[in-house]
Amino acid sequence: MAVPKRKSSKQRKRQRRAHLKLDTPNMQFDVATGEYRLSHHVSPSGMYKGEKVINNDSKEA
Repeated sequence: MAVPKRKSSKQRKRQRRAHLKLDTPNMQFDVATGEYRLSHHVSPSGMYKGEKVINNDSKEA
């Protein structure tokens, strides 16, 4: 069974975990719709690069 020979120090443990953090999402303000959206994603209103790509008006049953 693999067991460490010595106790790993707090500094070494924290250095190893230094890159484990949450990143903030890339939010951008869409001037056409006036809403925030993720970059390279369709806005909630269905617009992408100034074109309507999703029709939200149709109601499916």
